[in-house]
Amino acid sequence: MQMSPAPQIELFLLSCNTHSPEHTDAEKTKQQRWREETLLVEIHQLVQKRDFLVEDAEVERRREQEEDKEMAEFLRQKLSGIQRAPKPRTSEAPANKPSLSRSSAALIKDCCGATQCTVM
Repeated sequence: MQMSPAPQIELFLLSCNTHSPEHTDAEKTKQQRWREETLLVEIHQLVQKRDFLVEDAEVERRREQEEDKEMAEFLRQKLSGIQRAPKPRTSEAPANKPSLSRSSAALIKDCCGATQCTVM
């Protein structure tokens, strides 16, 4: 079983066979005319699909560019906010973490939640 070539090639070959000096449009058979029309419709559909895919890719590219711009602006604002207002550094350890200056009873209380340690 022979596979059909691409519609454009088939249409070209068909028109070469039917548009030679010895053939006129009047001499084309109904089957040849029908095949030419079918191929033209098929080519038209392929072109429409291609156009749709190209347009879809372009819309996606524009959307990604817009997202990139929005993300860059968001990061720029966040970084400028961090640079303008640096966090004040404290020398104290957070309340939930024991410091070295606390007493042993305070350490046990932080560890077990009571002054009597159940682990010991």
